[in-house]
Amino acid sequence: MANLKVKNLKKSFGSTKVIDNISFDVPQGEFCILLGPSGCGKTTVLRLIAGLEQQDEGEILIADREVTNLTPRERDVAMVFQSYALYPHISVYENLAFSLKIKKVPKQEIDKKVIEAARLLDIEALLKRKPKELSGGQRQRVAVGRSIVRNPKLFLFDEPLSNLDAKLRNTMRVELAKLHQKLRATMIYVTHDQVEAMTLGEKIILFNDGVIQQIGTPREMYERPANLFTATFIGSPSINLLQGELVIRDVLVLFQSEEFMIETGLNEKLKEYEGKNITMGIRPEALTPGFGPIQGELELIEHLGSEALVYLKTGGARIIAKAPSDFQEKPGKTISLALDSSNLHFFHEGKRISV
Repeated sequence: MANLKVKNLKKSFGSTKVIDNISFDVPQGEFCILLGPSGCGKTTVLRLIAGLEQQDEGEILIADREVTNLTPRERDVAMVFQSYALYPHISVYENLAFSLKIKKVPKQEIDKKVIEAARLLDIEALLKRKPKELSGGQRQRVAVGRSIVRNPKLFLFDEPLSNLDAKLRNTMRVELAKLHQKLRATMIYVTHDQVEAMTLGEKIILFNDGVIQQIGTPREMYERPANLFTATFIGSPSINLLQGELVIRDVLVLFQSEEFMIETGLNEKLKEYEGKNITMGIRPEALTPGFGPIQGELELIEHLGSEALVYLKTGGARIIAKAPSDFQEKPGKTISLALDSSNLHFFHEGKRISV
């Protein structure tokens, strides 16, 4: 195991800037998620760490050792790819043992490491099979096992679950979380799926356009988004955004949009933004059908079993609220939403107003 430090990293492909001066640390034993939309640069960062690409500027330190001029093998990291990258013509056992044979590890030690990894991943019964005889989930376990036998300083995962169906992804998420608990290895995991990020990560590094938007725990990212990008990217269903301005009336700070006036409570920080254009964010769980300041025309009720999502049309905006599973109303009816005013987020010029 080792820690990772990335300092002022930059990378361009031709005239296209892919990574723009990013820095972050991953302590030893942490499960860190690199999250962001497709094309944001997160996989490039992973490839730079692995040594598969060379940065233009900046430093990468593994176990406090600068590795820029080291080959991928010399960096002692293991990468699990989206495509599994298994050798199709040899057995599972041989796939697991391949890197150890290249290093001329004694056969007895190879057997021991392969069996330990297979037992850890529950693939002992598959050792004699070839990859074409395995399901997608089994192939992914083999790909992870091939990394485990190497006992690397860092585990690097590049969207390893994206080829699996939804049910299997859920299962494999649990298995990866359990694996980390057992190994306590340093893991860097790339994904565009915020559910994976929120359930697996001890820390999330959120990217957009080659720039880090926010670093924090899953809870911090959800409850205190640093900007509008984080607020809209984290959370499913997405946060509701309303445009308006702040109005001061006696001891109250009110948010006024074209359709609503909502009491935010007294906060000295908000007073500084009186009369300025403000975006207010409300998570769907902070809204529920009942008596409240927000009214709109019911468009749709989406029943999800344990709860329901309620879609309202309010002027030019759509608002999503959560309701009990037995909530029933006819589309087209005007309904009101009760609001938990303690769960409001305010943004000015795209950045969070700390309240």
